[in-house]
Amino acid sequence: MKITPKVLLASILAGALLTACGNTESEPKEEKAEESADVVTTASIVNEADALTSALSENGTWIVATLQDLTVDSDIVVAGEFHDKGDAAKDIYRKLALYTQDDDHNIIDSFTLTAPKMTVQSENFKIQGGTFAGDVYVEANGFTVDATAKVDGNVYYKSDEFKASAVIDGEVTGAQEVQ
Repeated sequence: MKITPKVLLASILAGALLTACGNTESEPKEEKAEESADVVTTASIVNEADALTSALSENGTWIVATLQDLTVDSDIVVAGEFHDKGDAAKDIYRKLALYTQDDDHNIIDSFTLTAPKMTVQSENFKIQGGTFAGDVYVEANGFTVDATAKVDGNVYYKSDEFKASAVIDGEVTGAQEVQ
């Protein structure tokens, strides 16, 4: 059987997620607290609507990745303060990765996340590598649509400050305005 880079990446990511979410019932409480903090540093790989909304919530992770197209019937709220790679010493940063990549970080497959609305309350939130189909309401500084990403909808900013701090290198098919 030939193992493609996509299959290898999916296996590695799934293994990392399973390791991070493993059963630790026999560990002392102090070690459980340390493990709980480590879980925040790992990517949240999601393929279901509920898991995605939870991962993007204030109790979620700094990076959320999908491995397929996904539709969420309710509004998505991206909330909480997170740091690059989960390291508090690094910059505030959060990413929605709608793609798979090879070992050289080249995008292999891109995916579409569809929802009626996404409200961005996390500072420096980036959409990368795929398409968000729906309207985005930005309520924080540093919103980014990477050059590899697309918003198939409108982007509404809560203030001029939020709009001025946004970096839109990718495509937005609808309006971009302050509301």
